[in-house]
Amino acid sequence: MRTIGHLIGGAEAADAAGRYAPVWNPATGEQQARVALASAQEVRAAVGVARAAAPGWRATPLGRRAEVMFRFRDLLDAGRKEVARLLTAEHGKTLDDALGEIARGLENVEFACGAPHLLRGGYSEEVSAGVDVHEVRQPLGVVAGITPFNFPAMVPLWMLANALVCGNAFVLKPSERDPSPALFLAELLGRAGLPDGVLNVVQGDKVAVDALLDHPDVAAVSFVGSTPIARYVYERATAAGKRVQALGGAKNHMVVLPDAEIAAAADAAVSAAYGSAGERCMAVSVVVAVGEAADPLVEAIAARVRGIRVGPGYDAASEMGPLITAAHRDRVAAYLDTATAQGASVVVDGRTDPATSGPGFFLGASLVDHVRPTSAVYTDEIFGPVLAVVRVATYDEALRLIEDNPYGNGAAIFTRDGGAARRFTAEVQAGMVGVNVPIPVPVAYYSFGGWKGSLFGDLHMYGPDGIRFYTRTKVVTSRWPDPATSSVDLGFPRTR
Repeated sequence: MRTIGHLIGGAEAADAAGRYAPVWNPATGEQQARVALASAQEVRAAVGVARAAAPGWRATPLGRRAEVMFRFRDLLDAGRKEVARLLTAEHGKTLDDALGEIARGLENVEFACGAPHLLRGGYSEEVSAGVDVHEVRQPLGVVAGITPFNFPAMVPLWMLANALVCGNAFVLKPSERDPSPALFLAELLGRAGLPDGVLNVVQGDKVAVDALLDHPDVAAVSFVGSTPIARYVYERATAAGKRVQALGGAKNHMVVLPDAEIAAAADAAVSAAYGSAGERCMAVSVVVAVGEAADPLVEAIAARVRGIRVGPGYDAASEMGPLITAAHRDRVAAYLDTATAQGASVVVDGRTDPATSGPGFFLGASLVDHVRPTSAVYTDEIFGPVLAVVRVATYDEALRLIEDNPYGNGAAIFTRDGGAARRFTAEVQAGMVGVNVPIPVPVAYYSFGGWKGSLFGDLHMYGPDGIRFYTRTKVVTSRWPDPATSSVDLGFPRTR
């Protein structure tokens, strides 16, 4: 059985803990490897290596750090298909979806290539007689990233590209469910010229996570995952004095007004709900059908859902692959029974899809109508191919529904009314908003993050906020006085 291990100091680290977790092939249901689960001692070793490497990397000229990112960008671009195959083999998503993930991750690397501009400070001369002031941005030191199974390449790239180019050393703890892509990214960065020890990868579970959260030499932690774990990471790491950005779960609403183009809205809803088998924190999981839009919209969505081709991700004919594990597949499927018991109607039942009768962790796309806001299908983050339809009479009801929801990651409105769209963008309680765009994930030169229970911390992920998160400012006030005019002055320093 192949063993997937750690990367510490530029070399594969021998497993010392003797603990392992299975790595499944979601399309076949077979175990394809085992991943080592790091002990606290192994995490401390990785942090120690990163701490030793950090001063040299910080002292590396900014242009040289950017040059490493440029080379990394080219290597990743050339290796897209190889990374995509790893994603499909361990996560299960289709090859086309995997290539899309890599493309969005590449955007973040390209943003980081602009570090010489992004890290510029400011300068003010003669703020007082003979006094100048300037500001610089400096790295934090050792920072850590804890990433989820659903985007095992893109989310690490959200974090490490900015963190590294800012001059930090990085310890990455990827999901133990699909651990190989992180090691491949680290290999490419080494080939691009990143010194050994600046990026270390430790595989593991809660033991590794807690060791990172508690380690005094880890200055900051980035996390993406479920809301309960995001809250845990935030509270434990901030209690240890760390800077934290922890992105949690979501229940993203897509509001469809009666004037919307129904066919286009149905296309968007299906694309956004079932891509990557619904295992996306920005997936549309609730369609809010307003007034007379409901019946034709549900009919149009159902027709499209029934045509989705479910199968292995490596099969070019597949539009949707399996879920990550059998346990997760069963958990998602159980919501369909819950929905019926709580008064909803299952319009399309993914449990009857032919793919579910074969091997692998398959569940077809499901559509549930007449969902009540009190039902589990609405309140819970299902994280699977289940789309709920909530019917409301007015725009104001739709807005209140989103406002009352504990999550605030993304929201979208479909309409041809510019006034309604403008009002929605101003009033909706969500961090990322789409107008006739169902998955409003910002481009890399903006930042990604939600509101309410979808984000713990003050700064969002990647983009300008990413640069701010991985650096701290220092303001220097200087005077080069003429000795002939020097004197003792006990008064408060003046600028005028």
